Amino acid sequence: MTLQGASTTTAASTSLLGKVYDGATPADTIWTTQTASGACKLLIPHVPFCETPCGSSKACVADNTCQAYPTSRSVGTVRVRGVKTQDGSADFSMSPVANNYQPPAGTALAFPPFSEGDAVTLDAVGAYYPAFTLIGKGIKPLELASETWKLSTGAPFTVQWTAATTTLATVHVKLDVSHHGGSKGKIECDGPDAGSLEIAEPLITQLLALGVAGYPSIIVSRESVSSVVGPPGRIELAVASVVEKPVEITGLTSCTKNEDCDGGKTCQSDLTCK
Repeated sequence: MTLQGASTTTAASTSLLGKVYDGATPADTIWTTQTASGACKLLIPHVPFCETPCGSSKACVADNTCQAYPTSRSVGTVRVRGVKTQDGSADFSMSPVANNYQPPAGTALAFPPFSEGDAVTLDAVGAYYPAFTLIGKGIKPLELASETWKLSTGAPFTVQWTAATTTLATVHVKLDVSHHGGSKGKIECDGPDAGSLEIAEPLITQLLALGVAGYPSIIVSRESVSSVVGPPGRIELAVASVVEKPVEITGLTSCTKNEDCDGGKTCQSDLTCK
């Protein structure tokens, strides 16, 4: 379940989507830690090469090694309690459609759909897998302390937000300044919901040295996770509040067309003026 903060073009919203798989989903990009400091790590991507293509049903997870994608399974009707809808109800059921679970047509979720600490309960009646119950906790929508975030070589970077009043959740930070040009690296941090987290200067300097692309952003999420263990393994209920904001970098002008650039520069394929 995701609480998505408002942007300049969209209102705040709540979404609920679920799937139960018979195994873990393989990753086709391997992220390795180049530098770590405190709660943060600078990660570098490696895309494995498989001489024989894996096809659409498998992923290349290591050089010349393919791994099959898992299959989604039905767990029958899922009753949801503790999540408010816009009509004031806090009790509805989701039926699987191609093994996807989401609120039924015509059911719009409120924002926020609960108060901090409220119980959120999902009861699955069972089908391919037997019945189970997930009990999570509601979280407070995340509010960042600023609308403007600036990165500079040679300086640390501090993320600030309004801290929660409980210890139910952790905060995850993802800083990717090159994703529109093919990501060259990213910084990820996981820390307590204490209202502030500093990314050390060496990590920022190294990330910027890898290269930047247009429209860099920072994504900050507050997340509470509960789980049960069943026949397919670990089944999780993740309740998250996510906010994404643009990042300003000295010397970088982002663009979508040549008219966005000045000084004789043109808009490049990575959405930067050069």
